[in-house]
Amino acid sequence: MSVITAAPLLALLRESDNTVKSYALKSINDVVDQLWSEVSNDITDIEALYEDSKFQDRKLAALVASKIYYNLGEYESAVKYALAAEEYFDINEKSRYVETIVSQSIELYIKLSSEKYGSNGEELDKQLVGIFERMLSKCVSAGEYKLALGIALESYRLDVVSRILNQQTSETSALKLITYVLVAATTTVNNTYFRLNILHELFEILIKLKSPDYFAISKIIVNLNESDLARRLFKKLVAEENFEIAYQIAFDLVTSASQGLLNDLVTSLSSESYDSKLVEILSGIPTCDFYNTFLFQNKNVRLGLLNKSKLALDGKFSLFHTAVSVSNAFMHAGTTDDTFIRLNLQWLGKAQNWAKFTATASLGIIHQGNLSEGKKILEPYLPGSRSSSRYIKGGSLYGLGLIFAGYGKEIIGYLKQQILENSSNASDEDVDVLLHGASLGIGLAGMGSNNTEIYEALKEVLYADSANSGAAAALGIGLTMLGSGDKAVLDNLFTYAQETSHGEITRGLAVALALVNYGREELADELIKKMLHHENDFLRYGAVYMIALAYAGTSNNKAVKKLLHVAVSDSNCDVRRAAVTGLGFILIRDYTTVPRIVELLSESHNPHVRCGTAFALGVACAGRGLQSAYDVLEPLTNDPVDFVRQAAMISLSMILIQQTEKTNPKVKEVNEQFRSVISNKHQEGLAKFGACVAQGIMNAGGRNVTIQLENSEMGTLNTKSVIGLAMFTQFWYWFPLSHFLSLAFTPTSIIGVRSQDLAIPKFSFNCHTKEGIFDYPTRFEEDVDKGVEKVATAVLSTTAKAKARAKKSKKDKVLEPEKLKEDPKSEKDVKEKKEVEVIEEEVKIKYTSSSYKVDNMSRVLPQQLKYIVFAKEERFTPVRKFKGSNGVIVLSDKTPDEPAEIIKTVRQEKDVEAPLPTPFKINEELEF
Repeated sequence: MSVITAAPLLALLRESDNTVKSYALKSINDVVDQLWSEVSNDITDIEALYEDSKFQDRKLAALVASKIYYNLGEYESAVKYALAAEEYFDINEKSRYVETIVSQSIELYIKLSSEKYGSNGEELDKQLVGIFERMLSKCVSAGEYKLALGIALESYRLDVVSRILNQQTSETSALKLITYVLVAATTTVNNTYFRLNILHELFEILIKLKSPDYFAISKIIVNLNESDLARRLFKKLVAEENFEIAYQIAFDLVTSASQGLLNDLVTSLSSESYDSKLVEILSGIPTCDFYNTFLFQNKNVRLGLLNKSKLALDGKFSLFHTAVSVSNAFMHAGTTDDTFIRLNLQWLGKAQNWAKFTATASLGIIHQGNLSEGKKILEPYLPGSRSSSRYIKGGSLYGLGLIFAGYGKEIIGYLKQQILENSSNASDEDVDVLLHGASLGIGLAGMGSNNTEIYEALKEVLYADSANSGAAAALGIGLTMLGSGDKAVLDNLFTYAQETSHGEITRGLAVALALVNYGREELADELIKKMLHHENDFLRYGAVYMIALAYAGTSNNKAVKKLLHVAVSDSNCDVRRAAVTGLGFILIRDYTTVPRIVELLSESHNPHVRCGTAFALGVACAGRGLQSAYDVLEPLTNDPVDFVRQAAMISLSMILIQQTEKTNPKVKEVNEQFRSVISNKHQEGLAKFGACVAQGIMNAGGRNVTIQLENSEMGTLNTKSVIGLAMFTQFWYWFPLSHFLSLAFTPTSIIGVRSQDLAIPKFSFNCHTKEGIFDYPTRFEEDVDKGVEKVATAVLSTTAKAKARAKKSKKDKVLEPEKLKEDPKSEKDVKEKKEVEVIEEEVKIKYTSSSYKVDNMSRVLPQQLKYIVFAKEERFTPVRKFKGSNGVIVLSDKTPDEPAEIIKTVRQEKDVEAPLPTPFKINEELEF
């Protein structure tokens, strides 16, 4: 028979006899879940019994109070009394009450434990700790290791994580759990110190395993940025004669580790007489040489596109001259092909002042990565040459930095010498320009090296307080000390930013402060707060960039909210624009959410906010081809304000870079829009500038590079790319900074190299999808004499009937019949049927095949990688299981004694296939 009222029991609680009270509590405990609404009226009496230290069943009173609060939905009080009930609270009881209390207790424990991490505050409630540890023990006993590790990570219990991992008897299961913890640590753990401690612990556990996952160890090293750990790893690999894995990891580090780590590693390994090939790889020279070779051999840009832009934009105007210079640099980035410049020396001579500086520096982008010949290429323009123009000298020093960006060990000494010899005369106008170029150049060459000698040299230029060179010196310091968080550097920069009277220097220092705090997350919060509330607009501008870079790729809600608040509240338009742009950096890994977040901002009445919206999308969605991003940007390309249209077109090109007309039908339309804006006499200058630069981005690196913001193998952000974009978004106030975008260009290729000699063998791998999907977009060129638009080569394997139909369409200017060719390679390697349909002004090709061959060191797009497969039975196979990553892949050769055809690199060919350009002089005295 069920109890229908608790009144008699509640009456007993008011008796004086403690035995009666205990009986009443036990009885109430049995019916409290049914009669809690009635019992809750007497909650104060029950709490009083718990508070009475002389009452023997006070813990029972606590349990009853907990159940009442649970039913009232007041979980915080329910947990409090459940913990006070101690042994009366049975954690093993199968009830919703116990499940809820345990869940709430764990949440409370996680909250308190994370708040107290790293501090020496009061210890947590023993009962709370007990419940937490008992639940973890249950998880482990049940084999729910990932659940236990996840909870331990959330609660900052490294001891628990370590214990669970060390208790694994199987190395296979241990490696799976370590991988889980590594991913969690690098993506979800918000506390920087705890994350570093986890990574150190994982390194120690992994390195002691009999068969460790060396690639997981390399990920840890990159995240920790510690050369000592890298040295231990290579020492172990060499001792085991595991050279193939060592070489692959070395190539991975070159593209993902900081220059400081690589320099330390090269120095220490060289002194210990390690394997010479390993040291050579870590120098970065082979990687740069491979990329230069790929870009040179596969460049797919015709000069007609640039010539058309050059004719449409009058070079006498520095804005237009700069636009064409930047566009040409992007189109030929890393290809070592400066044909356009050599064929247009007279046009180049039209450049005035800083436009000449930018044009000269553009040579650095074209020859980017040519480490062995870089200085020789720019020798005709460097200080000491016959050139009398200070802008050419300064631009050449900047260009030198662009060539050696991130790999500047060999050139830093020369650039530092230029700074030291001239820093005392910074007030001289000629020297000021030279120091400007040298400061940017040495910042690029020493990026992420934390080189104190560079810092001291640039500090002298900064303290000379000359606007041009001082601003560049500030940026150079920020690049050199990138992500270091050095307190002395931060204090000096922040102090001087408030003392100098030059706004340009203050802005340079503000951006530099952001660079020094790159990736530091909450460790930068104190300075962010100080700058965010500063009365100086430039310092608030730096603060929002500091938020963006300190929290880049974290999707941190707190950071996003701060930027959104600034975007709608700051009194300065530049700050508001920067705040919206910063959203793109924070949400790099969560890029699909950006269009939705900024959609309303894209309709703001403030054009600077709309401009920031465009750049936020361009940054976060770079290389992604995201349709929702296009949908937000497309209306902005017709915005009434010129600089908004400029930003929208540039961002569109960043998003659609390396997209084909088959993977994204908007590519053709966007390309046509850029050409239309450039040739339209009624478009404003800034919009034309944007269209011209955007055209360069769409065709960047000979149409063989993309913008890749993450290292897929390492699971980290691509620092060079992120910083390149951050600096590029400063071009609105200083056009020479446009060149920084080249840092974000990543060659779209798989380059397989033999482990025994680092040579590039000629062989093919399989692409399991229809051929043609990833072909280059159709190239359009303007015939200057006839004004006829032509469609470039279409290589097709067709029937005679299809050819005839294509020829018939000639009158519609769809295809030129002489460009229809049989592709012998396709017939040999691919068994497929193709049907060609000519519909209006395009050729639609229907494929029925499902795979084809791709040659080593040829163009492979990011969206194509998931279809790439290396056959196990082939002669050359990757030493690491291929998981769809681009870049340099070390190959095992099953028959190393057999001869193999080798692809010679630019460095090996030297002046045969890739000649050094004939020295040419830019005639600054040219008259028009």
